[in-house]
Amino acid sequence: MGARRSYGEGSLYWNESRQRWVGLVSLGYWPNGKRRVKWISGRTKTEVRAKLRDAQRVQDAGLAAERHAYTVREAVESWLDHGLVGRGDSTVANRRSLAITHVLPELGARRLSALTAAEVETWLAGRAEVLSTDTVKRLLSILRMSIRRAEARDLVGRNVALLCDVPRGQVGRPSKSLTLQQAKRVITASERSPMHAYVVVSLLTGARTEELRALRWEHVDLEGRPPDVPPTVELWRSVRSDGDTKTRRSRRTIELPVRAVVALRTHRELQETWRREAGERWREHGLVFASRTGTPLDAANVRRGFRAVVAAAGLPAEDWTPRELRHSFVSVMSSSGVPIEDIAHLVGHASTKVTETVYRKELRPVLTRGARAMDDIFGSDGGHTDD
Repeated sequence: MGARRSYGEGSLYWNESRQRWVGLVSLGYWPNGKRRVKWISGRTKTEVRAKLRDAQRVQDAGLAAERHAYTVREAVESWLDHGLVGRGDSTVANRRSLAITHVLPELGARRLSALTAAEVETWLAGRAEVLSTDTVKRLLSILRMSIRRAEARDLVGRNVALLCDVPRGQVGRPSKSLTLQQAKRVITASERSPMHAYVVVSLLTGARTEELRALRWEHVDLEGRPPDVPPTVELWRSVRSDGDTKTRRSRRTIELPVRAVVALRTHRELQETWRREAGERWREHGLVFASRTGTPLDAANVRRGFRAVVAAAGLPAEDWTPRELRHSFVSVMSSSGVPIEDIAHLVGHASTKVTETVYRKELRPVLTRGARAMDDIFGSDGGHTDD
């Protein structure tokens, strides 16, 4: 522009080519993050300074009015619409449901600029009376991220949610595992259901439900190469947004038990029948576990099918979820004396510490073996031993 800044004049510039003083005033930011500015020119510095003050006064008044009217609801809805890009469908649905159910009804109408940390703490305390600690933590995260987005757009001066801690909520429903006898009953009941192969593979391999829903036939070897290479399944994918497993260490190839091989062969034949019956309605995705038209299963599909099997096995259906087949796998393996290191490897944990933390109850038989061994060596009657 051929401009030179005048010393001490801040945003005032002298334009050599136009022979005029030029100034600029900030008008906030565009959606792409770039600053919005307005250029003002005049023959003298005094004239430009006056114009800049007037423009800034108008800008401040407009921003103050927008800030004054901006509500928590607008901030949360803006974050739900724009702040979850790239997240998985289940995560988006979960956060939207939590916001609509727990955030907006109590805080939505509050002006964001007037919201106080005390109000947020009172709201959190109320939610903690009926929700688990983990859920309350997610609610606070939703509010923090929503206010952070508004703060970045000059719609609020500070993020009061950052001043609040997560109160202890209710104890969530702990995961549990099937006993060996219950597991056998579930497998038997599943034989009359399209869920049979899913139940068998999940229970006999410890695969996560998100891994099984993404499993493709190309990752299943039902033949192997006798005598050295057994049938295997490659658990390398999941239904997460990036298609990867929970962690990179979760990627694993494991041997299939004979019962799982038989169930999968039967399931493949069943799927061929579905393909013929569906005709043009069939949508090929190469999935092992799919709907009757080949489309992917969602979590609700699997949950309904599994609970129908559980009910047929004579167990209370509402008390069980598909992920507890994985817990049952750990429990059965542990009860049979399989070392924790082997169990951690089979379920795709990076270390035994994760297995011990998540499956502490299921691992109790293995973790107590040391005490039992010492009782066998030194006796368990509490008497004194000879020196």
